[in-house]
Amino acid sequence: MSSESSEILHTLRRTVATGVPVEDSRLVSFGVASLDQALAGGLACGALHEIGPAASLQGGAATGFTMALAARALGGPRGQAVWIQTDFTVTEAGALYGLGFDFMGLSMDRLVVLRVPRPRDALWAMEETLKCRAVSAVVAEFASEEADLTATRRLALAARAGGGLGLILHLNTTPDAKLPCGQPSCQPTAATTRWEVASACGERDRFGGFGPTTFALSLVKNRRGRTGQWRLSWDHHEYAFATSLSLPVAPSARDGSHRNESPHALFRLRAG
Repeated sequence: MSSESSEILHTLRRTVATGVPVEDSRLVSFGVASLDQALAGGLACGALHEIGPAASLQGGAATGFTMALAARALGGPRGQAVWIQTDFTVTEAGALYGLGFDFMGLSMDRLVVLRVPRPRDALWAMEETLKCRAVSAVVAEFASEEADLTATRRLALAARAGGGLGLILHLNTTPDAKLPCGQPSCQPTAATTRWEVASACGERDRFGGFGPTTFALSLVKNRRGRTGQWRLSWDHHEYAFATSLSLPVAPSARDGSHRNESPHALFRLRAG
């Protein structure tokens, strides 16, 4: 048996054994050595990834990080992405805000925004869109319990077929949603990574005002390596992340939440 045939057989065996397809070989690098190393080179395309707020009122931070990843996946000022919302998430969290997305480096003319009435419609739309190789990134918003293991397995298979970046944004809009999503009570999914995101205080600009958008990231699930925490700033002009050296702030809350992070670190991303 040739080495190529052996590799194909090994891939098929892994897919059958786990029920989750092996990721596409293309990676979206963060450009931060420690984080890329933890991800075995970067965020895997042809795979599914979950993003959620680390605490209440951090939905804007999670949305901003998701937008940054989509812009990074498109590789600069060209390319298209699809963003899927349900009527419920729009009502609860707000519609997409064009000026805020421009501030994150991804203008609305680079997005196909699809609004559907029900979560199952969003799951179907995401699955079909992920199969399309013309789309570099697909984002869908769900409440925490709407994308279960069975649904995400189908989405992971679709992402493998299309080779794009699949991003599930959990806005935790339901009253009984549990935070953070990295707790043991969080239902299992077929996602390759799961992120908890909060806004963070970053470096100020040369005039003493607000500097670049900064995220406090917790990688709580990683099938390709270790988990950990990072604080990164986003440069929307260069479509690049960088490690952030924060100014002195109040110590973290004893319960591990991000209540002491600045709520003003992110530009407005949603209307309503």
